[in-house]
Amino acid sequence: MEISKSEYFKRQTTLSEIGVNGQDLLQKAKVLIIGCGGLGGPVAIYLATSGVGTLHLVDFDNVSVSNLHRQVFFKSDDIQHSKVAVLASEIQKRTPFTKVNVTDEAVDKSSILSLISRYDIVVDGTDNLQIKYLINDACVIAKKPLVYGSLYKFDGYVATFNVLDNKGNYTCNLRDAFPKIATDIPNCEAAGTMNPIVGFIAMLQVNEVIKLITKAGSLLVNQLLIYNALENTQFKMKLKKNDSINIENIFENSIYSESYCKNQDSNLLISSSELNKILANPEIEIVSVIDNLKTNIPFKVHQKIPHKEFDLAKFTPNFNKQYIIVCNKGISSYDITLKLKQKYSNLSVLSLFEGINNY
Repeated sequence: MEISKSEYFKRQTTLSEIGVNGQDLLQKAKVLIIGCGGLGGPVAIYLATSGVGTLHLVDFDNVSVSNLHRQVFFKSDDIQHSKVAVLASEIQKRTPFTKVNVTDEAVDKSSILSLISRYDIVVDGTDNLQIKYLINDACVIAKKPLVYGSLYKFDGYVATFNVLDNKGNYTCNLRDAFPKIATDIPNCEAAGTMNPIVGFIAMLQVNEVIKLITKAGSLLVNQLLIYNALENTQFKMKLKKNDSINIENIFENSIYSESYCKNQDSNLLISSSELNKILANPEIEIVSVIDNLKTNIPFKVHQKIPHKEFDLAKFTPNFNKQYIIVCNKGISSYDITLKLKQKYSNLSVLSLFEGINNY
């Protein structure tokens, strides 16, 4: 069935603040969404059905069971499928007026500036604090507006950063609110989060993007909106530009990755150089616990078990072998190594220090 564009968007173009001209602006807009879970999923669907002409979805992860309660555009049949592929398919089922591109890998410092240069607006739907600062800093350097969203238990945070105002200046960014990356705030997987707050913050992000494109209403610039779901309260924290922060210098000198836990037992770690010396040993069993099975690992791996699926009860070790557990950053691998050592005290098992990212 052929769908009429004018009929599809009739309720929206009826609004005088949007109208046909605003709808045309939406159709011409190109929006990049980084992170396609609880925030990025609804943002993508609602922006597409609002008429945004081009969306680019970025996420390295596959759908897991623990996602389903809050990432509502995924179904049980989607488990272990690429999030961006599933989400792109869901968009195409709903509207023929949006072109969707996907990147099924994580953003990093080497790729992000090239990626965001092709889009009008960037939406942050990630739950990793280091990556949030990477996205923020790249947007400042590339002079791109960023619609920010984040969650912590029952609190949600929304802001629109780095918008060119009518005086030719750029509004506040994440580092004006929080200059340095906190090291003691866990992501949603570790801290937990409740279903409604995720959808609420995503909708506020959608609202900001539409207002940015159509120039309707007032944006959440130079302020951070904080909403608490338990008390149903919200307030806006005013932000002030800090011109002493040199983001270009920060970007150049930062690696934007989580540092390994300083409490790791050195007796359970193996360095990259030590691993290189024993890679050819047939008694070595290397086990990857990286959740993205497509990740390129620069040496032979004997078993690939996603960290989320690693079941200690089902893992039967060979005590004649030495196990090396590897992951991207050396955090998940250490977690598994410690659990294995606690259960099998005589097992020879080590974690690759700082992971394959620093191999």
